[in-house]
Amino acid sequence: MKLIIGLGNKGEKYAKTRHNLGFMIIDRLSKELDANADFKIQNKFRAEIIKTTFDVVDLILAKPTTLMNLSGGAVKKLTDFYKVSPPDVWIISDDLNLDFGKIRTRLGGSSGGHNGLKSVIENIGKDFVRIRVGIKNPKLNQINPESFVLKRFDKEEIPKLPQVTNLAVKLIIDLLKEDFRHQTITY
Repeated sequence: MKLIIGLGNKGEKYAKTRHNLGFMIIDRLSKELDANADFKIQNKFRAEIIKTTFDVVDLILAKPTTLMNLSGGAVKKLTDFYKVSPPDVWIISDDLNLDFGKIRTRLGGSSGGHNGLKSVIENIGKDFVRIRVGIKNPKLNQINPESFVLKRFDKEEIPKLPQVTNLAVKLIIDLLKEDFRHQTITY
């Protein structure tokens, strides 16, 4: 079993912000894997989830209903209930240190200053798979990072978002085929 979690902030206020790129990608992945499935709120996990399969692998796709900085609590509840070890937990998040649209995956590592990842590390340790998707652009130098991640994508970025989410979904599916665990990949 794999637990694939997109990080973001719940609510319309945050829906199209950079910090919700993890939610956007997990939504797109859910449609690719099971077009008829809808996320269902599971209060006991503090998350919305979908149960599905890919080939013979059982998957739980999830979006924490907590704020980003508290995501680790939801991840912990899911890993404990489904008895999933950290290497089989895949976390999709935005990354300020990567250029917009660039994707990097690896097992383990630090939070890189990302408070959602920091919360996950505090709750389950660091040995989970990170799928980090770049949101950096030149305006980052002019805006405080905490404000930047909560802003909506620029008009130049919006037309490219479908390409970014599709590329991330393709990468995740390719990694599922390979049973990814121990390599670093940059797209």
